[in-house]
Amino acid sequence: MASDNSAPARYDGFDQMPIAGTWRAGRAGKTATDTNPYTGETLTEIPLANADDLDEAYARAKEAQRDWAARLPSERADVMRRAARVMEARKDEIVDWHIRESGAAAPAAAFEYAITLRDFHEASSYPYRVEGRILPADIEGKESRVYRRPVGVVAVISPWNVPMHLSNRSVAPALATGNAVVLKPAGDTPVTGGLLLAKVYEEAGLPEGLLSVLIGSGSDIGDAIVAHPTPRVVSFTGSTPVGKGIAEKAGLKKLSLELGGNGPLVVLDDADVGYAVDAAVFGKFFHQGQVCMITNRIIVDDAVHDEFVERYVERVRALKAGDPAEEDTVIGPIINAKQLEGIQEKVAQSIADGAQQLLGGDPTGPIGSVLPPHVLVGSNDVATARQEVFGPVATIVRARDEEDALAIANDTEYGLSSAVFTEDTLRGVQFALRVEAGMTHVNDSPLNDENNTAFGGEKDSGLGRFGGDWAIEEFTTDHWVSVQHTKREFPF
Repeated sequence: MASDNSAPARYDGFDQMPIAGTWRAGRAGKTATDTNPYTGETLTEIPLANADDLDEAYARAKEAQRDWAARLPSERADVMRRAARVMEARKDEIVDWHIRESGAAAPAAAFEYAITLRDFHEASSYPYRVEGRILPADIEGKESRVYRRPVGVVAVISPWNVPMHLSNRSVAPALATGNAVVLKPAGDTPVTGGLLLAKVYEEAGLPEGLLSVLIGSGSDIGDAIVAHPTPRVVSFTGSTPVGKGIAEKAGLKKLSLELGGNGPLVVLDDADVGYAVDAAVFGKFFHQGQVCMITNRIIVDDAVHDEFVERYVERVRALKAGDPAEEDTVIGPIINAKQLEGIQEKVAQSIADGAQQLLGGDPTGPIGSVLPPHVLVGSNDVATARQEVFGPVATIVRARDEEDALAIANDTEYGLSSAVFTEDTLRGVQFALRVEAGMTHVNDSPLNDENNTAFGGEKDSGLGRFGGDWAIEEFTTDHWVSVQHTKREFPF
């Protein structure tokens, strides 16, 4: 029999959300309009959820989780594998939604599709990697066991910048290890950050009630999703101020937080300047710079500073900014007007602080949302170096030597991703180990994300790690169970 290679029918129903096993409208009495950040066109309108919807989602999640945790590892793994096949069958649809909803240009949309697909492949192994231990005991006849169990219900709050992956890197491991999830995606990307992902899981056969997605305002469900007594883990990706607020509201829940960054890319005096320029262009302007691990500061040794700046400006000047739907576009729209205004304010403040602007320009596009690439040269104290910009603005900082470059790199409250360039690998590793960050890459951009390793930050950049065995640890808990095989003598 000939196989049917036709594409599946496109998903619909993005004017509703899956709450406690049923796709329906929220009860808040308010509607959110989801728009294309480049054209301003309406993509969908969603009746928002309220606290009653949240209560219902958590109650159903708690109930569904018990049966899910008791399933065979193969059953949970099979859902992840089927979800990966759904992703592959719907690649074009998923990439299209990223371009239209988050403003991702082709490289960013393709990256997000690929890494979300890998989320499922990695998570499919987790049901077999949850391990307990038997430990020595100092009491005659005692066997001391430590079981690893799912935490129960997990709350996931995700951002708008890489929405599908930054939701799924918590949702997939949480489900694979036997938990249920209530997900609140960002208001700017409700489809790619949550509703589209829920459709993938539904088509893959995830049992009802295990994943609810709630689109709602912060005032209606923002605090409640964290403070609610049901979830035992809160996984959040977003800004440091919001993350600190979550820590205050969460009580004794376990927190998995990936927060802001101010990524330094350091170019030492023996670096291959041309290669460092290429990496710094990619590492700064990917997805308009709207990535937590993006290069925020480029710190260049005095010996190669002028050459680097000249070559960098030449490369950046050639980047195309415009319609993300066009294949050769590198820089698409900023996600919303408030974000764009904030970037422009930081640039203006940096110039007032003494920075020199080498490249720039006014916003373009149908609704004025595309900011052309900016390059500034200044000290580590100017606004675009001191603060996380989250936009297409590069600040190049001159360092006297290696020690000065290290001091500048560490002179920030953040510590997420970083990079160093040198022709001497040993020198690069020794430098990397002195950087105060959760991740440092030698001769590569700070923009790296692998599903099987420890992704996370230090200082004000977060708590915990995402990926691999670290993700399993985040979404499971230890239970010590001892067995006294022989009667023991008690002291009284």
